[in-house]
Amino acid sequence: MSLIKKMALAAAMLLATHASFAQDPGKTLRIVPQADLKILDPIWTTAFVTRNHGYMIYDTLFGVDADGKIQPQMIDHYTVSADGKSWNFTLRRGLVFSDGKPVTSEDVIASVRRWAQRDNLGQKMLLALDKFEPVGANGFRMSFNQPFGMLLEALAKPSTNPPFIMPARVAQTPADRQIDDTTGSGPYVFKKDEYRPGEKVVYLKNRTYVPRSEAPSGTAGAKLVYVDRVEWVILKDAQTQTNALINGEVDMIEWAPAEQYAALKANPKVSLQSQLPKGSVALHLNHLIPPFNNPKIAQAAFMAINQEALMKAQLVNKDLYNTCTSIYPCGSTYASDKTAYFTGKSQFAEARKLLKEAGYDGTPVVLMWPTDFAQLNKYPPVLAALLQQAGFKVDLQSMDWPTLVSRRAMKSPVAQGGWNAFITAWGIADTMNPLFFASLTGSGEKGWFGWATDARLEQLKSEFLATMDEGQRKQLAEQIQEQNFAGSIVGPIGEYKPLTAYRKGVVSGLVSAPVNVFWNLKKD
Repeated sequence: MSLIKKMALAAAMLLATHASFAQDPGKTLRIVPQADLKILDPIWTTAFVTRNHGYMIYDTLFGVDADGKIQPQMIDHYTVSADGKSWNFTLRRGLVFSDGKPVTSEDVIASVRRWAQRDNLGQKMLLALDKFEPVGANGFRMSFNQPFGMLLEALAKPSTNPPFIMPARVAQTPADRQIDDTTGSGPYVFKKDEYRPGEKVVYLKNRTYVPRSEAPSGTAGAKLVYVDRVEWVILKDAQTQTNALINGEVDMIEWAPAEQYAALKANPKVSLQSQLPKGSVALHLNHLIPPFNNPKIAQAAFMAINQEALMKAQLVNKDLYNTCTSIYPCGSTYASDKTAYFTGKSQFAEARKLLKEAGYDGTPVVLMWPTDFAQLNKYPPVLAALLQQAGFKVDLQSMDWPTLVSRRAMKSPVAQGGWNAFITAWGIADTMNPLFFASLTGSGEKGWFGWATDARLEQLKSEFLATMDEGQRKQLAEQIQEQNFAGSIVGPIGEYKPLTAYRKGVVSGLVSAPVNVFWNLKKD
């Protein structure tokens, strides 16, 4: 064989090897996410699927480890003054965005400011903040008018909303407008040209990302990527999800569908693991427009709730849920049985009495129903029946989850596309602290969807923030819960136990965390 032919053969073999590598299924991890991803801005919305997208492509200044302790993430070291008013932070060296440009103090300041405008705890931080300034390209200083004892908790906030770090040019987007640039600081890169809402979302390993040296733990430590590509495969039907996992068409289901729990548990090809601690489910009302702008009518809606009936309809198996009347996780530091009129069991006679006193005129209540969301779609029909027994007329409107997420931001009357009520889920990272709880707001139109106005609630939260005494915080948390029920802001439906399903012997490395994270995963 001539030298030229040998070289040609060698080149062909090399190309074949590269082609094989590029198509190697072991380098592509396919995950069914909890919902379809249509909103890409994790600061603009509190939707979990968008938050999880945020963790794929962005990093944070601090993280929360598996023991619940706050750890530096993008930060190398920090100091605080003796009076607690001045904090100095230094970034880790070598941090770059996915476009190759270095992460600077300017990027951090712009990102944190934008986040703070949308976040409950962030808004209180801004009120206390005096100066937020760079210290060279790699450091920044935060000076407060008075000590802000929850600063690290704010910067490490794991959920709704995490303060993700973006380039300054992106973070300068007004907080009430969605970003359109997905340049990130995290372990993956969003493949925008392959993004197909309703079909799939693609991420590539970010080869410019510099992980920490510590072991992965919660949202802290090393965010290691062992695959070249992650695909979120959008499958909305529970049976289809399960079949795809068993047949090897996907490698993981982020939230195993409850109606398939028994089948998945019995299948030798499948492993079930609790990546997250328990979460909670709650009813949220629109206090801005009739009828729930009337406090008595709002209380009547909460009185219709039957936790056992609602949770059983959605989760079927008692292994996967429990009732809980506290707005904080049952068994947690701030959990309380002080719930005023709320019992978690339907009180139809009392509800009808309140409706009569309030002069409810029978106007239908628009209850949004995300029919495509397997983790939530059984609750609304049951709630609609309960509300009807309590004396309400109900307009149960079906839609997909992304439509609900967009529509809940509308403040217009029902006739112009508005809404009255919806149900959503929260994680323990969202509800363990009243300052983390995005929906627990009384700040009117500046607050979370539902826009309740409750000056007393906000005052109690400010007092909670101001004290470092744990006994006093517990008392204030209890008062905050009582005020929540007085204003009918968060209506507890119960607690769920989320499970992740994955192919046994194929996927490994799932990290226990307060939220769903997809680094450290290996595909064998």
